Amino acid sequence: MTISPRLCLHWLFLLLSLVTASAAKDSPKDKYLLFVGTYTEKESKGIYAYRFDAASAELTPLGVAAETTNPSFLAIDPSRRFLYAVNEVPKYKGGNSGAVSAFAIDRQKNDRQKNGRQKNDLPTGKLSLLNEVASRGADPCYIAFDRTGKYALVANYTGGSVAVFPVRADGHIGDSSAFVQHLGSSVNRERQKAPHAHWIETTPDNRFAIAVDLGLDELLVYRFNPENGSLTANDPPYAKVDPGAGPRHLAFHPNGKFVYVVNELQSSITTFSYDPSRGALHALKTVFTLPKGFSGNNDTAEIQVHPGGKFLFASNRGHDSIAVFSIDSHTGALTLVDHFPTQGKTPRNFDIDPTGKFLLVANQDANNIVVFRIDPNSGRLTPTNQTHHVPSPVCLKFMPVE
Repeated sequence: MTISPRLCLHWLFLLLSLVTASAAKDSPKDKYLLFVGTYTEKESKGIYAYRFDAASAELTPLGVAAETTNPSFLAIDPSRRFLYAVNEVPKYKGGNSGAVSAFAIDRQKNDRQKNGRQKNDLPTGKLSLLNEVASRGADPCYIAFDRTGKYALVANYTGGSVAVFPVRADGHIGDSSAFVQHLGSSVNRERQKAPHAHWIETTPDNRFAIAVDLGLDELLVYRFNPENGSLTANDPPYAKVDPGAGPRHLAFHPNGKFVYVVNELQSSITTFSYDPSRGALHALKTVFTLPKGFSGNNDTAEIQVHPGGKFLFASNRGHDSIAVFSIDSHTGALTLVDHFPTQGKTPRNFDIDPTGKFLLVANQDANNIVVFRIDPNSGRLTPTNQTHHVPSPVCLKFMPVE
């Protein structure tokens, strides 16, 4: 039997098409690891890992990535080789301090079927402990990298302090290069008798670090030196929110002109203009995150600006919703879009996936993660029917798979 050259070419083209389609299906494009920090007082064992496919919105559990105590907030270094967690505890090795833990991320790609064929060329997400250091303050609750990736900045909530830690090339975290103890109080005698540092990050140009202190009603601004990891008070040294507002977390607009602060005790968001030449913040307007008429207890938790800069999201614990606002990029002004139930209780944290298509919510007291689709035109959230059990989730961090 003779096969024509044209038929051979047809079958060759078909084979190449199938191979290309199979490779595209298994390629790492739009595939991510999701790490989940938790509180471990109940059933949680530490940090959990998932795979997330942004093409299908599918979230696949990988189990416990590392056993560690109260890893309440996570940060991934720019090289994507290491993960860092604050261990939110009041005592560490006998001192009034929590801890910071460094982990190596397992990048092995060994998920294979029994017949030996590769099933999914993606990392396992397992974490290996490298070392721990004292955070220099009780109950650390936030960690982030500076823009060089050489320093990790930590906020100690009960300790009311902030610290900077150098990160070595092998991923190990060193002793602090800077430490600042906040001093003072504010008007809420139950929650603001002392300073409570809740968030710290460097500015987009890495020249300043801003610390948000719930106990002081202040955003403290420091000059940051990326050569030695030092912090020195800026001039002006701080900006204030309303007395008793209780600022918690901060988000920069992608254009760098505006800063948004979610106030935990007031259930509000304060917009600031930002002067990068001086590291100066100027309060513009405060809006509320709750619908009119709501009379229950509520504490806000997380705030994020969409990567496209058109929308802002904030979580309400009590109302158990995500408040969505549209942003005027010229004035920074916020306009409420709507409130969206999180399908769980106490949405402590949420994260937007790197494609900007999905928002994942960690409902701490419902022990679940819920996946929502973001409407690119309105910012409205639609459930994808992807809900996964994870004990006491409090922090979500995506890592692109290369």
